[in-house]
Formats: sequence, C-alpha cells, structure tokens
Amino acid sequence: MKANTLPLPAEVPVAPLRANLVALRTIARREVTRILRIWTQTLVPPAITMTLYFLIFGQLIGSRIGSMGGISYMQFIVPGLVMMAVIQNAYGNISSSFFSAKFGRHVEELLVSPMPHWVILGGYVAGGVLRGTMVGAIVLAIAWCFTPLHLPHPLAMLATVLLGAVIFSLAGFVNAVYAKKFDDIAIVPTFILTPLTYLGGVFYSIKLLPAWAVHATHLNPIFYMVNAFRYSMLNVSDVPLWVAFVLMLGFVAALTMLGLWLLKRGVGLRS
Repeated sequence: MKANTLPLPAEVPVAPLRANLVALRTIARREVTRILRIWTQTLVPPAITMTLYFLIFGQLIGSRIGSMGGISYMQFIVPGLVMMAVIQNAYGNISSSFFSAKFGRHVEELLVSPMPHWVILGGYVAGGVLRGTMVGAIVLAIAWCFTPLHLPHPLAMLATVLLGAVIFSLAGFVNAVYAKKFDDIAIVPTFILTPLTYLGGVFYSIKLLPAWAVHATHLNPIFYMVNAFRYSMLNVSDVPLWVAFVLMLGFVAALTMLGLWLLKRGVGLRS
C-alpha cells in the first residue's frame, strides 16, 4: 500500500517591486541609524556653527549694516544659512558614508545583489536628504531664537529644501565614487562647495554687486536655491521662483542619470 504523501508547499514568489522597496528601506534605515548613532558629529556641530554665524554676522555685524532691501539683516541671512547647512550636511553625509562602504568593500555586496541600481542610489540619497533636512530644521529653530520669522510659502520652502538636499546628496555620491582616499572627499567641499556657498547670495543681495559679478553669480546653482528659500520666507528674491525650480529639477535629473550610469559601469567601484 502506497503511503500518502503531502505535496510540498510551493514557494510564494516575492513581487520585484516589493522586494526592491524592502531593500530601499533597509539601506535608508541603515543610513538613519548611522546618523543618529553619531549625532554628536552629525547634528551638534552644524548647530554650534550656525549659532556663531547668527551671533557674529546677525547681531554684531548686522546691527551696524541695518537692513537689506527693507528687511532686517538678521532675517535676510536666515534663509541662506539654513540652505548652507542643508547643502553641506546632505553632501557630507553621502560622500563619507558611501566612500566608507567602498573602502570597507561593503559596496561590492550591493553590486552583486539582485537589487537594481536605483535602489542603491535611492537608499544612500535618502540618508543624505534626511540629515540635510534635520540639520536645516535645527538651524531654523535656532534662528527663531534670534529673530521673528514668518513662513508665507511653506510648500515652496519644503520643496526647495528637499530638492537642494537631493542635488547635493547626488553630488556627494559622485564625489565618493571617484574618490580614492579619504582626503579626496574633502577636496570638493573645500575648493568648490564652500566658495560657491559664500558667493551664492547667503550674506548679500546681488543688487550690491557690479554688473560682471551679477552675471558670474547667475552661473552659481546655489544662488538659485538660496533665493528660492528666501522667497518662501520673506517674499523677496533676486530671480523668478520658476527659474530656480526648473534649474533644480534639471540638476536632479542630470545627477541622477550620472549616478546610475556610474553604478552600471562600476566606475571606481570594482577592483
């Protein structure tokens, strides 16, 4: 007599999209854990630095400058300082995190896994965006201690912060891909990012500049981000808002395609 055999349960296939979302959430969660674990290095230093900016430039120097375009100088520099904090921290988070993964050979495990490249890129960018927005919120709260602020266009402010954080997270990823040693990830922030930030209208209006400097400033992408954020808070801007958003969306698209291409080709990742 034949023994009755029960059929083995068939494996339930996992939908590709669901599996990709799980992988995306896993990478993003790891980045969030890293940020919060070393919060004394990721969140506290920017807060201290920006407090000094508000004290020195806003109160001590600002009291002598008076107003800028009918707005108190303290209020005028708040949007620029918030965006500066967002940009620097979004860039620094992904450049250091991804390079550490590359240096420790962890990134090779991601490359040989079945997850698509957009998941890898999206997970790391999510970490950079989160750190940038968290630091931006902290700086905005500090600014409220120095001067009254109004938020007439909250959606425009949120969109500007998110787009700016995404742009410089992607730029930090490109820097980490090409970097060959830890010193290389400090070259771009020191020699490119910092000068562009200070010359992007953070502390002044371009109406104070000579004609040639105005034209040069219009080539600076940070200038458009600062002015979009300034419009969302103060209703003033040196450029039309739609121009700033078109340029930011263009940078997001271009840098995303570059990041995906670098992952596909394995530039600087496969040895």
